[in-house]
Amino acid sequence: MIRTALCLVLAAWISFAHSQGYQTQKIASGFKVPWGMVFSDDNTLLVTERNGHILALNIRTGNTSKLMDNPTHLYAAGQGGWMDIASSPFEKNKFYVTYSQKTQTGSDTALASFLYQSGKLSQFETIFTSISNSDTRRHYGSRLAFDKDHVFMSIGDRGERPNGQDFSTHAGSILRLNPDGGSAKNNPFMSIPNAQKELWSIGHRNPQGLYYDGKSQTLWSIEHGPRGGDELNLIKRGANYGWPITSHGKEYWGPINVADATEKEGIESPIKVYIPSIAPASLLLYRGTHYPELNGKLLAPALKLTHINVITLDNTQSAIEETRILEHLNERIRHVIVSPKDEIIFSTDQGNIYRLIKGN
Repeated sequence: MIRTALCLVLAAWISFAHSQGYQTQKIASGFKVPWGMVFSDDNTLLVTERNGHILALNIRTGNTSKLMDNPTHLYAAGQGGWMDIASSPFEKNKFYVTYSQKTQTGSDTALASFLYQSGKLSQFETIFTSISNSDTRRHYGSRLAFDKDHVFMSIGDRGERPNGQDFSTHAGSILRLNPDGGSAKNNPFMSIPNAQKELWSIGHRNPQGLYYDGKSQTLWSIEHGPRGGDELNLIKRGANYGWPITSHGKEYWGPINVADATEKEGIESPIKVYIPSIAPASLLLYRGTHYPELNGKLLAPALKLTHINVITLDNTQSAIEETRILEHLNERIRHVIVSPKDEIIFSTDQGNIYRLIKGN
């Protein structure tokens, strides 16, 4: 099925971003919350609509095509639906996608793989389904990242706070998997009775940003706090990031701290905390030359405060400076990626996909 995006790149809309000379060029619009994006070649962008389908977008013409009918077990409600999509570094033409899957008691975050070549999607297969012990429609996560051998997958606490410290559930954690979806060897919590063997780190609330930087060999995550207390974390093997026993956030119903402490012995403290919340939705550590001023910096798009955070790190991986760009675009920025041509591409919940352009 072919549909034409409401705005073609050939007649692209340019807007000034009022921040450090950046401009935005609209590539396409009309999407149903474009949650995840990945390039399959220079001109083809695969897009997941949280409340829609998996689509292929031709960024030159603006045309899109639906790649498959949704599986009957897709749970597209609340914060659930299609989520992250990523190209496999292990096998040519293979891709991964996360989504919320219907279960007998509610829904869980799942991981699937598929092949995409010659404009066709084939061999779609769910290779891992998490256990969350929840019937809510909240906090599924979920982003993907890769080192040279493994898949990292983030999962939110599913709106059940105790899940963050419960080893028997995958919720509130970051997982390390083999490329086939199985548990990786030597994961850190395997010796704990009843612990899920895929766990890599625990104590997360709702990590919707995850990025592995091959140059520094570091895994980064950014997650939603409650009312205040969004966290940027450097993820370490077997670390506990505290939720809900430590938090910088407050209850939604009043000015009461969620946790008894912001820091505690045995808890890994965040690199950076956001008060008030910015609602971070993805994460990228840019390594490139197209935007030399951004090289080596973290980019975190914000839903609530409608901007992209640019975070400068020092050689100890500490956050030493922050700037904000695109505030005046006034859209909930969802996902930011880099194209094969080293251009920054981002999506918004308003259904738009943009290219970031450095002004004169």
